[in-house]
Amino acid sequence: MSTRDIVFIALFAALMAVLGTFPALQVPVINVPITAQSMGVMLAGGILGARRGTLAILLFVVIVLAGLPLLSGGRGGLAVLAGPTVGFFLGWLPAAYVTGLLVERFMPRLHFVGAFFAATVGGIVVLYACGIPGISLVTGAPLSTAASGSLAFIPGDLVKAGLAAAIIVAVSRAYPLIETRSARRAG
Repeated sequence: MSTRDIVFIALFAALMAVLGTFPALQVPVINVPITAQSMGVMLAGGILGARRGTLAILLFVVIVLAGLPLLSGGRGGLAVLAGPTVGFFLGWLPAAYVTGLLVERFMPRLHFVGAFFAATVGGIVVLYACGIPGISLVTGAPLSTAASGSLAFIPGDLVKAGLAAAIIVAVSRAYPLIETRSARRAG
């Protein structure tokens, strides 16, 4: 891993911390906040790629679990693992990986639709597949209740996926950080 990789990983972990400063909107039915940090997961995977994006989110997760209050609302520490957001929190890792993997597949001809697809599948579908069972497990609510309560997140998450897609495409054109498969084979 190069110094450049380490810098980008740390930069995106810091971006996650900054996104945690935006006020969260609480969804009363399931007691899970709507935050800007899920967009950070989409951006990490989409801009850095699967490996580095996941490492950036892993660094952030470890820092939060170590006690830094970097989640929205100033939460942090091991108590995060006992709350209803645990599935979403841990789901950030596979979400960043899948988003990055899909963006890598669309390179070098990445466009908005491909980036939006990657952000939606990784940052929404994969994230909800982890988050909804976490809500059910912690609260004791049936999966159907957790899933129906999570529907309130969909419109905001689609907006975040659209913003992330636009940013991913703009960054990949201006300063591409994901190597294409042919460039990796040649180097």
